[in-house]
Amino acid sequence: MHRRTALTAMLAASAATLTGCATNGGGSSSDNTDANGTVHLKFQSLAFADTTVAQTKKAVKAWNAKHPKVQVELIQGSWDNVHDQLVTQLAGGTAPDIIHDENADIIGFGQQGYFADLKPYLSSSLRDNVSDGVWSSLTVDGKVIAVPTLQQTYVVFANTTALGKAGVSVPTGKSLSWDDFRAMAKKLTGKGSHGVGWGLKQPAATVLNLSANFGGKWFRNTGDSASITVGTAELQVPQRIHAMAYDDKSIDLTSLTQSGGDVLPGFYAGKYAMMVAGSYVAQQIQEQAPKGFGWAVLPPLAGTTSAQPASSQTLSVSKATKHVKEAAQFIDYFVADANLAKLAQSDWLIPATASARKAVRAQTGGKDGWDQILVSGEHSVDAPYLHAKDYPQWKDQIATPALQRYLANDISTSKLTDQLTKGWKQVAGGGH
Repeated sequence: MHRRTALTAMLAASAATLTGCATNGGGSSSDNTDANGTVHLKFQSLAFADTTVAQTKKAVKAWNAKHPKVQVELIQGSWDNVHDQLVTQLAGGTAPDIIHDENADIIGFGQQGYFADLKPYLSSSLRDNVSDGVWSSLTVDGKVIAVPTLQQTYVVFANTTALGKAGVSVPTGKSLSWDDFRAMAKKLTGKGSHGVGWGLKQPAATVLNLSANFGGKWFRNTGDSASITVGTAELQVPQRIHAMAYDDKSIDLTSLTQSGGDVLPGFYAGKYAMMVAGSYVAQQIQEQAPKGFGWAVLPPLAGTTSAQPASSQTLSVSKATKHVKEAAQFIDYFVADANLAKLAQSDWLIPATASARKAVRAQTGGKDGWDQILVSGEHSVDAPYLHAKDYPQWKDQIATPALQRYLANDISTSKLTDQLTKGWKQVAGGGH
């Protein structure tokens, strides 16, 4: 879910630490307690926006002031190389004690046993504050390998002026059915304009996530035992997008080959009345849209449900650390409402805890799209594909090009199904 960095102006974090500490993110010693009995923990943060970095520094400083015997050292990492860095550090036992990452990246490390089980250290208030689906997405072999912080969802953004001119009311309520979304798109399509612009240059994540609207699972079992399922539920979203693009002609075909950021100028210019993108794009619209541009976030898309798989940033603890309890206590402190709500507003992401979402709604008044963005994060479910060992390779080498060909109208639905299933057997060694 860190892909928001590719849609912003690459506010790349510097290699310097946030507190003047060592810059290499290196790691946990065999015993990081000093002669005075003070525990020293290293926390690698991947925050990059200035406001998020500042809030992270503030939270760590406050913790250190309140806990003189457990001091946290803040180290700056980067989304660009965190995976490769962790491969080396976790294997060598030199990873930071507390690790900021995302659930799409950490499951493989968890399956290899590199993260401490946080379940014994989670407060009951924190356990109850996060949905079961999110916890499931962070559980490996019964062990909770991370605590979620911020999440993203896929939402529909609308040009309210364009809707008004077409006589289309801005939908309200808890969800927007896919059928109603399609009908709106058709009504908003006219000479020189389309109902929807949808940046699907990299379509796999969007398709797999939104498939949960129809109960799509894609994978069953976990690790080496994972098997693929491409059935009616899994095909609902790609088929609906295809039908809107080629039957209704309500999706701009060019947008299907673009990134989400590439679609924004056309959205501002009225080339399309709606666009589908990550919820965090609300920040760019709020900051960059032309003066007087009217926009809204529509209710979450829904098929049989409005559920979407949890796409979370996470905090894990290296199993090599000697102070799992203290690290877990810091994480519990870090995800408290006061801090998490501010981090969420800095990054325009959704707090993983219900109480922090409530705080954001109160602080923002639900304006600038926040009301529906927060609603979209209330029904997070587990993402079975995250637990499939070879999913990353399948996603990049098989699913992405196959879906690109399908959305370009180069292959049929049956051919898409064939390529996805045979491709999985190819990358998984033919056993599933």
